[in-house]
Amino acid sequence: MSEQQIVTRFAPSPTGFLHIGGARTALFNWLFARANGGKFLLRIEDTDRARSTPEATQAIFSGLKWLGLDHDGAAFSQFENQARHREVAQAMLDNGTAYKCYSTPEEIEVYREKARADGNPTLFKSPWRDSNITPLDAPFVVRLKAPLTGEVQIKDAVQKKVKWRAETLDDLVMLRSDGTPTYMLAVVVDDHDMGVTHIIRGDDHLINAGRQSLIYRAMGWNIPVFAHIPLIHGEDGKKLSKRHGALGVEEYRDMGYLPAAMRNYLARLGWAHGNDELFSTEQAIEWFDLKGIGKSPARLDFKKLDNVSAFHIKNAPDQELVSAIETYLASTNQVPLTDTQRENLLKAMPVLKDRSKKLPDILEKAHFVLSNRPFTPNEAAEKLLDSVSRSILFRLTKLLQDASWSHEGLEACLHDFAQAEDLKLGKIAQPLRAALTGRTVSPSVFEMMVLLGKQETIGRLQDLG
Repeated sequence: MSEQQIVTRFAPSPTGFLHIGGARTALFNWLFARANGGKFLLRIEDTDRARSTPEATQAIFSGLKWLGLDHDGAAFSQFENQARHREVAQAMLDNGTAYKCYSTPEEIEVYREKARADGNPTLFKSPWRDSNITPLDAPFVVRLKAPLTGEVQIKDAVQKKVKWRAETLDDLVMLRSDGTPTYMLAVVVDDHDMGVTHIIRGDDHLINAGRQSLIYRAMGWNIPVFAHIPLIHGEDGKKLSKRHGALGVEEYRDMGYLPAAMRNYLARLGWAHGNDELFSTEQAIEWFDLKGIGKSPARLDFKKLDNVSAFHIKNAPDQELVSAIETYLASTNQVPLTDTQRENLLKAMPVLKDRSKKLPDILEKAHFVLSNRPFTPNEAAEKLLDSVSRSILFRLTKLLQDASWSHEGLEACLHDFAQAEDLKLGKIAQPLRAALTGRTVSPSVFEMMVLLGKQETIGRLQDLG
């Protein structure tokens, strides 16, 4: 008998952006499926019709697409499976593992108020659990018959054995009085029907696993392997929130990070492969396993993210970076590249990507190949182009007319000029950079002059007047 194919899933609720924590959960599921030749499925948990929006659903699709996390087959809609959820609830009523509860919300609240007053647990104990009475035309919910004594246990690939005392688990509602399924029932039914073998999700769902395991057992279904991963915290060690910075995946896209860098960084948030910090997606797929997931919360660290990003930019193919920049410009509503700019950017990319941490860094350094003459220097560059500096550059321009136009030839020319003028090279290179780029940040002036060519370089210097 062949081994069962591994099937994972990502099941977000479409009520807002794709959270960075959700993106990591999706990544772990995707990596585990790809590492084991399995399937990675996407389910949109859209049963909350009041909060679910098409825009939020699209944000999930867009975020996953940008991250490069492709799912197998079409996305599932939990809302569209309600008839199946009700069918399972009825099956549990028929086999005696569920019951109809006619208690009203007011009666439940009275029960809890009395329990609080008496100092007892407020977990509701329905009087209808073992009743044979059926009120006519009265609204009811369908509740699970949870065990009353003993322990409920699950085995978790990350948290190991987890157990709860039975008396701490209530008879959870599976169908509401209007016949709509609750999250707890829908998730179990959908995971079972989709053939999910491994449920990898945040450890805020750990208690849900205990309760959901009861539904699996009530239906006689195999329980998937659970792997509950610690949540992401901010640098201060507190649960991630708006005060820690960007929360949505699209914010990272719009800050100019590469998808490969985000995959690398998110993989290291809670998972490890020895001491490896920087790796390709192919390596992550080869190495990923559930044993590498730790129990401690991971901390979001933008400095580490920038280091990871710089590594991936430096090692990315030049054409891939140009395409990424075009995506970045489109997502941030900036002017797209012209054909000439695209060509110039590709040509200059080998010197632009070195020491760049994000795509805007490349664009800032690429100003000299993206701008048309004559251009206006920015304020910082203008300060370097005072009358003394302009006079120096005027004399240099005459010398460059006969220079050998190579990195070595230009370097020798400027060194000779600096010696003749009794100046340090920086006193020449800084205003030269400002004149050629209109900026104070660029690749080395020698690399830049070679890329621009003799005619363009001298023309820009002559524009100074």
